[in-house]
Amino acid sequence: MEFLIASAIGTLTAGGLYLLLRLRTFPVIVGIALLTYAVNVFLFSAGRLTVGVPPILRDGITGYADPLPQALVLTAIVISFGMTAVVVMIALGAFLGSDNDYVDDQPETPDDRAEGGS
Repeated sequence: MEFLIASAIGTLTAGGLYLLLRLRTFPVIVGIALLTYAVNVFLFSAGRLTVGVPPILRDGITGYADPLPQALVLTAIVISFGMTAVVVMIALGAFLGSDNDYVDDQPETPDDRAEGGS
């Protein structure tokens, strides 16, 4: 079970980083979403992967699941949803303002075009 969860976290992180390094806004948004999913799975797995045990310690039951990582994951889901909505709105504003969705820090000036770029 631990190998499966670790593989899922690694795959989500690798895919998220790959998409985050693209030069278009939509893959960057999807990459950020994949990274937040990887963090959520990591936080959830930090509370020990137990099956069939209650989240509260009761009489006669020796084990329990830690409820803190579950609460952290629920909070992280809400934060990531809000963050994704803000990033989508910023990307949409940038797309409508410049008619392309490339992620560039410095626009090309006419002087750079005349010199052949740098």
